[in-house]
Amino acid sequence: MNPTKKVAVVAGDGIGKEVVPVALEVVRATGAPVTFTDFDWSADRYLKDGTTLPSDGFEMLGRDFDAVFVGAFGDPRVKSNVHAKEILLGMRFNMDLYANVRPVKLIDAALCPLKNVTPEMIDFTVVRENTEGVYMDMGGVFKRDTPDEVATQEDISTRKGVERVIRFAFDYARKHGRKKVLMADKSNVMSYAGSLWQKVFKQVAGEYSDITPQHMYVDALCLQMVREPQSLEVIVTNNMFGDIITDLAAALQGGLGMAASGNIHPGKTSMFEPVHGSAPPLAGQNVANPMGAILSAAMMLEHLGLSAEAKKMESAVAAAVREKKLTSDVGGTMGTKEVGQWVRERVG
Repeated sequence: MNPTKKVAVVAGDGIGKEVVPVALEVVRATGAPVTFTDFDWSADRYLKDGTTLPSDGFEMLGRDFDAVFVGAFGDPRVKSNVHAKEILLGMRFNMDLYANVRPVKLIDAALCPLKNVTPEMIDFTVVRENTEGVYMDMGGVFKRDTPDEVATQEDISTRKGVERVIRFAFDYARKHGRKKVLMADKSNVMSYAGSLWQKVFKQVAGEYSDITPQHMYVDALCLQMVREPQSLEVIVTNNMFGDIITDLAAALQGGLGMAASGNIHPGKTSMFEPVHGSAPPLAGQNVANPMGAILSAAMMLEHLGLSAEAKKMESAVAAAVREKKLTSDVGGTMGTKEVGQWVRERVG
């Protein structure tokens, strides 16, 4: 019998407050041995008392919980977006969640904008380095607000960071029965960082004789994702390129409302979230697609060793797609709560 897992829940802002409760109810319907603890680290809280999260918040999450489940962050009332940045990026950096994992799986051909595509043709995973690159906020501005203004933004890649995410991608491929790992970069232009990624990729690939290493420049990969997505299995790339190509990948599976993600450090407390953002214009209207949140929660259960419960959730989502029990963004007529209820009943 699995011991009870403890999950911290941060619904956040906008539609996060709507899709998170739906996903948690589906988890409960599986009978998974999981307890949830809610934390109000929202923009409402920030605007009220200036608090993003407690000073020991990240330490507490890593110490007291097995996983973190997040909704979305961002509110137009916080002009600088400092609240969302401090929590979301802070969680990734301070908890060292170095591998962002984005499964890209088409459930039904009707969801894909490409013609003549079957679900079997779109089934790959993007592993994005999550703690380095241009997202480290290193750079500056000189002669601000003058005709001679200069802005710099530095891209940071370390041997440690590059090697561990590449190794994660090969381990992920082996664990999931995949035979190819493709590394995407722009080493023909970004020669310094690119040479590090190229060197480390070749060295790590040499330890995995059962997996074929591949390489593409990231612009060529974008073309390949549209022209021949069936050729892809596991992609590993840096922070910025991963951020960009996963939005393109999400379009192939039905849009951001269908996309799940995990921010993972093996052996440590990891965080799972849908990738659609807080979408303020949609908040409170019962129109947000909860599938990304439900599938992210399924990823979380799989990560926690609750594979049977995770498969129940994935199967129920697939049934909902086939039977058009969906929100309007993916061709349905139901609301957020109604879709959640249907999936929950299917799981139960």
